[in-house]
Amino acid sequence: MRLSLLDRSRTRTERSAATAVSDTIERARWAEAAGYERFWVAEHHAVPGIASGSPAVLLAAIGAATSRIRLGSGGVMLPNHAPIVVAEQFAMLDALCPGRVDLGVGRSLGFTPPVRKVLRADTEDAERFADDLADLQDFLLGTGPVTVQPAPERLIPIHVLATGHGLSIAAQRGLPVVVGGPMLTGDLAPLAAYRREFVPSAFAAQPSVTVSLDVLVADTDAEARGLAMAEAVAMADSRRTGEFPPLRAVTEMPDGLTPRARESAQRSLDGSVHGSPATVRRRLEDLVDRTGADEILSSASTFDRAALRASDEALAALLR
Repeated sequence: MRLSLLDRSRTRTERSAATAVSDTIERARWAEAAGYERFWVAEHHAVPGIASGSPAVLLAAIGAATSRIRLGSGGVMLPNHAPIVVAEQFAMLDALCPGRVDLGVGRSLGFTPPVRKVLRADTEDAERFADDLADLQDFLLGTGPVTVQPAPERLIPIHVLATGHGLSIAAQRGLPVVVGGPMLTGDLAPLAAYRREFVPSAFAAQPSVTVSLDVLVADTDAEARGLAMAEAVAMADSRRTGEFPPLRAVTEMPDGLTPRARESAQRSLDGSVHGSPATVRRRLEDLVDRTGADEILSSASTFDRAALRASDEALAALLR
């Protein structure tokens, strides 16, 4: 079972956004030492609480600080970019870190209407995404109308962050997928359709599924739940304010949460995998049995970075 990490460069109280970026690079170093397959970073524009707006730039810094671990984007949002720009950014990354680069792409728009407006991405157009994805593949294959520079010396893998129709597009284009959220606990028919409809391509000979979710490991179930609480409470706040607040030191459900916020936080906890090593192993084995996943991508974060490192290392040891 391949195992990877996704880090969104979450800010923390009393630590700057610039420090959050440095924290991400440091986490990549310890992920490499622990034996993770790849380290992914995200694209979020103008979202307080998340300092990662430029995956290609951040991955270049991570590549310079590591030597083996693969570098992934989870993901670059194609509605925000011309396909040739994405192709050239990742061709440059591959020139800097040969054979270590993975390109994850999605079609989500900005987090709020003002962000979508300044990104000039007002509609999530599935047809345009399919066309952009085809253009991106052509540029990376060297079959586009122009040649990207630096010209890639090897094929850069593409992964599609997919839900619903995105899975169908990925199957048609012969690309691996990354799935998460409700799909992991709900109807798995779209995943079965993706595998059934998959058309082999130069990028992948067979379908491949990565499941993405928060995974936190601690000595006990209660301790791990406390680690997961920081992000769950921040998620509840974001539903109310439209902003992700910095992670803060909270290990129990705060008394001041409204019933609606408390319900939202509980949903976040229920959607994550957290617990002792035995609990986490059992839940991940069940998840892999249900989904047929080829890779697990942990997107977990928590306020206590020492506890986060211990969790990452325990998870790597658990699935080694």
